[in-house]
Amino acid sequence: MALTKEERRLRIKRRIRKRISGTAQMPRLCVFRSNTGIYAQVVDDKTGKTLVAASSMEKDFKVKGTKVEVSHQVGKAIAEKAKAAGIEAVVFDRGGYLYHGRVKSLAEGAREGGLKF
Repeated sequence: MALTKEERRLRIKRRIRKRISGTAQMPRLCVFRSNTGIYAQVVDDKTGKTLVAASSMEKDFKVKGTKVEVSHQVGKAIAEKAKAAGIEAVVFDRGGYLYHGRVKSLAEGAREGGLKF
């Protein structure tokens, strides 16, 4: 029986999450990618709280361009918000997606914005 793309991604995600978890000192930057947008959250797994979030679907987010360019800007936005909340370093959680294209672009944008991972 063949796995669907989504089942395969979720299997990979579970494998990644076994090893990665965020703390208050070094929270987890997790990525979700849909066909229309990209979302990023900085999460403290000890308390189960989302510390900051950014997405391409926010009302005040007005960047036009390719999905990769938009992802880069979301990365910069999450880095700005994290810096404002006093977060310097994070653990990157690619969420089962390949580190390629939009996910890579978001990560590079976050690094450019000043996050360390």
